[in-house]
Amino acid sequence: MAKYILGVSAFYHDSAACLVRDGEIVAASQEERFSRVKGDSGFPAEAARFCLEAAGIRAKDLDAVVFYDKPIRKFDRILSSYIHTAPRGLRSFLQALPIWLKHKLWTEDAIRKELHYDGEVLFTEHHQAHAASAFYPSPFPDAAILTVDGAGEWTTTLIAKGRGNELRMIKKLEFPHSLGLLYSAFTYYCGFRVNSGEYKLMGLAPYGRPIYLDLIEKELVRVSEDGSFTLNERYFDYITGMRMVNRRFEKLFGQPALSPDEKPAQFHMDIAASVQEFTSRLMVLLAREARKATGLDRLCMAGGVALNCVSNSRILRESGFRDVWVQPASGDAGGAIGAALFEWYARLGNSRSADGIHDCQKASLLGLSVDGETAKKDLDRLGANYRQLADEELFSRTASDIANGKVVAWVQGKGEFGPRALGNRSILGDPRSDEMQSRMNLKIKFRESFRPFAPAILEEKTREWFEWDRPSSYMLFVADLDKSKRNTVPAEGKTGLELLHLRRSVVPAITHVDFSARLQTVSAVSNPRFYALIREFDRQTGCPLLINTSFNVRGEPIVNSAADAYACFMATGIDVLVADNYYLVKEDQPEFQGMEKWKKTLIRD
Repeated sequence: MAKYILGVSAFYHDSAACLVRDGEIVAASQEERFSRVKGDSGFPAEAARFCLEAAGIRAKDLDAVVFYDKPIRKFDRILSSYIHTAPRGLRSFLQALPIWLKHKLWTEDAIRKELHYDGEVLFTEHHQAHAASAFYPSPFPDAAILTVDGAGEWTTTLIAKGRGNELRMIKKLEFPHSLGLLYSAFTYYCGFRVNSGEYKLMGLAPYGRPIYLDLIEKELVRVSEDGSFTLNERYFDYITGMRMVNRRFEKLFGQPALSPDEKPAQFHMDIAASVQEFTSRLMVLLAREARKATGLDRLCMAGGVALNCVSNSRILRESGFRDVWVQPASGDAGGAIGAALFEWYARLGNSRSADGIHDCQKASLLGLSVDGETAKKDLDRLGANYRQLADEELFSRTASDIANGKVVAWVQGKGEFGPRALGNRSILGDPRSDEMQSRMNLKIKFRESFRPFAPAILEEKTREWFEWDRPSSYMLFVADLDKSKRNTVPAEGKTGLELLHLRRSVVPAITHVDFSARLQTVSAVSNPRFYALIREFDRQTGCPLLINTSFNVRGEPIVNSAADAYACFMATGIDVLVADNYYLVKEDQPEFQGMEKWKKTLIRD
């Protein structure tokens, strides 16, 4: 009889659930996709129900529910930190204590109540779950493991070794010394929201120069040759206060923290470049230490910092590993996968096989499915006007629309697990367009103009267009555009966002100011429908790549259902929506009754 294990992450940010059947990942989703609250931290009741329904089982059929964290140990860290720094931080402590006493310390009770479940409830350590999520779905039979985030219970950085079904923890660093919190402190300092704005800081960095790197290394962080580090607590306020940085930090860099409604200046671009360079260098040191400590030449990574694709690429080039695999849901959501797989392999001792090439993440297409039946039901309920097209006509018409400058929303099959849209909940555009980056950022995504877009390219055409020699299925590495595709850019005298207006390549909409791009390679095996669309675009234009960005707007989660997709389509400047084989044009749609209510959500960030 099959054994079912449900992994759960909750109560901090990006709650999620994952169901594993005999070691196979059956389904996984973040709660935000159902609740429509970005980064939802509540108990993932809807995500868990979806997982159970996907397998055709009920909670009583589960063999175990495994939580990705040990709440009592985390509370011990929080309480110890406040006692250590008392009387500072009293306000923050008084705000946090009721939440812990009412909810977070009673996680087992919440699991039983929300799921109507009376079976076994187990717990992993936070970084055990991260390490398990990195190694067990990976293609490697053995590997070094590096997990880096803000903080778990106490651990912020972990080096481990995976072999077969075993995980062995080797070295760790503990709170308050945290690279994730350091990066978040600079995210806050540059006016972006912690736990969601780190991507913005990474995207801002290429517009600046790392002129504050020496100051960071001299005053903020002491780094050893093995990558271990200590933060100078005098400059930070995340232990005791309501802000990430304090006045000493602001005085050190000469300016107060930027307000969220202010636009970043050249100063903030230089700050971003400096902390990004520091982060990349430190991650390379940590990876080298992981290689030395394990004696292995393949690396698996997870934790929030593993979503920094710039640092990931530096690790691949500079750390000595011959291959690196990063968990697509490296943040807390991925802890649900790790918790379930840790129980199956590490605790229960079940055997694991890996061929060194193919991972077990199923292209991270693990969420709610939009098929012909569900799409039609949602679209009919909303009064949408559509045409149902056969595949050949659908791909041809959609590729032609994109080639003619239209923005297309593309919803197919199972939703992605993790923060990236990988071709099933995507907004697509023509990378050859000079105006497309600005148009999509400002009028469709409602976000900052400097944010770069990623290319999705036919896997077999990658080397013709990028300086890259391997698959990059999950958009977790950056690659430089091949020199043959670049333009000579007269950038003299131009700085900051002025660089946005230079035509840097034959595909300017996906080429960042440093000629890099966050690369997604698409194969016919992993995503045949998305592959077929890009191949048709290549046939029509000679360009084997598309802009691929997540189907959402600023402050909203990625769309989940066809109904979510239609609402977002109608409230933005998207020209065409394709849901399964249903083709919708904006001009053909009736007035959307839910428009004003939905638009109000766009102000959230």
